[in-house]
Amino acid sequence: MIKAACHIHSEWSYDGKWPLPKLAAEFGRRGYRALLMTEHDRGFTQARLQEYREACAQASTKDVLMVPGIEYSDRENIVHILVWGSVPFLGEALPTIELLDKVEAAHGIAVFAHPSRKEAWKGFDPKWVSKLLGIEIWNRKTDGWAPSKTALPLIEHDALLPFVGMDFHSSRQFFPLVTQLELETPVTETSVLQGLTLRRCRSTAFGKPVVQHGSNDWRLIGLRAAERCRRSIAITRRLFANG
Repeated sequence: MIKAACHIHSEWSYDGKWPLPKLAAEFGRRGYRALLMTEHDRGFTQARLQEYREACAQASTKDVLMVPGIEYSDRENIVHILVWGSVPFLGEALPTIELLDKVEAAHGIAVFAHPSRKEAWKGFDPKWVSKLLGIEIWNRKTDGWAPSKTALPLIEHDALLPFVGMDFHSSRQFFPLVTQLELETPVTETSVLQGLTLRRCRSTAFGKPVVQHGSNDWRLIGLRAAERCRRSIAITRRLFANG
């Protein structure tokens, strides 16, 4: 099993701050072997995607593999889809079903990102299910210290994998969310993506399988209480800073 970090942005994203080599070094120090990168589609072209793929290859080390990927947004910037694989750049502001059709045709991997952000879960279409590998049920940037309440029901009745993502833009998003991958070959882009496709993976938080069901689970109750406290403290700090 190897540790992979999912949903990572670098300075190749318009709102990213970290260069690829720094990401490889810092995540490698924390024991991660692969980074599933997801740069925003804004400003990308096919030529830029090729440059980015080459940059990921150059930034990869013997210990950390940078897997290039794109985070696509719909026209309203509500629904976001994480995409990996040998997929050409598909364009900006595509309708989600059109995007998913194109990813499927290119044999890529698609994951529905942070359903709680801007209430994207309300636009979830059952037609997407056959074209998605999974749904991000815990996004550190959007959901904080506890999984999304609105994402969990989306996977309960469908064969979609639960994903956890840091949505890393800065050091504030470092958090023990891990995609554990079972690989039978060396760590390469092909083996990592194959491990995901074959579902030889599991999502963990704090070293434990991420909670998927059971609203009365003590871990889930504790995490949500901690998240409420964290948000209250953050609001108080902002009020004092502005006051």
